[in-house]
Amino acid sequence: MSLDELRDLLERHARPDLTTAVDGVRICRAEPGAEPEYAMSGVMLAVIAQGAKRLALGDRVYEYGVGQYLVTSADLPVTGRVAPGGPELGFGMTLEPAVIAELMLRAGPGDLPRSTPSPRPGITVSEAPAELIDAIVRLLRLLDRPRDRRVLVPLIKREILWLLMTGEQGEAVRQLGLADSSLNHITRAVDWIRDNYTEAFRVEDLAQSSGMSVSAFHRNFQSVTAMSPIQFQKQIRLQAARLLLANRPHDVSGVGHRVGYDSPSQFSREYKRQFGSPPSVDAARMRERVAHAAAAAP
Repeated sequence: MSLDELRDLLERHARPDLTTAVDGVRICRAEPGAEPEYAMSGVMLAVIAQGAKRLALGDRVYEYGVGQYLVTSADLPVTGRVAPGGPELGFGMTLEPAVIAELMLRAGPGDLPRSTPSPRPGITVSEAPAELIDAIVRLLRLLDRPRDRRVLVPLIKREILWLLMTGEQGEAVRQLGLADSSLNHITRAVDWIRDNYTEAFRVEDLAQSSGMSVSAFHRNFQSVTAMSPIQFQKQIRLQAARLLLANRPHDVSGVGHRVGYDSPSQFSREYKRQFGSPPSVDAARMRERVAHAAAAAP
């Protein structure tokens, strides 16, 4: 019954911009399509109430459907595709490390399993227990009760986080709350590359700033992101280029240079390998889709 109510709440409150009146909570309604979506994952909990979705991260592929939840413990460049068969309805909530850390401090001895030092993959998928679905439904009901949101939203968000921390993927979630965990060291490196993607860097410097040897840093970075640091930077650069090209389709060389490529031919080659078409062709296709969507809008 909770899944049916979750589906109804998501359908009723879905908006084109995905946002809701609850900070950090998103609702996604997406139609199956031939075109994959390229985006940053955010540090999120996602639950599917209808349809199914496939996410690719590096050479890893994750599939999740009705009644399953996905946790992303780092902000990662992913490729998503809604499975055929009908629209996907999904719930998303940002995971807040500070709140996770607070819950860990409040927990009594033996309330939480001992955390291991090695980071888990940055994306994990599990079956959602009934208690988690119920808590999410109660959170979404508050979208219709503005008077109660200020008091009850923080309480229910903490309940959801606690259920995640003590559930099957609790290890990945708990590491978010440990300031000195390997995951958080890698997450800081991920954030630095994302924020400075146009700059060249030395892996040795990132490893040193993370307090790891180069070999340990490579191993942990690969475990979380399914990519090397250089491959990760390339993904960020190409996604940024695609966004720029949507508005500057005739300036392929300029866009390539702006995201950090000195060689236009290398930029076009790697762009085509990533997105399936040369930059100019892909940009024209994107603009055509935007024009069609605008023409179809009421």
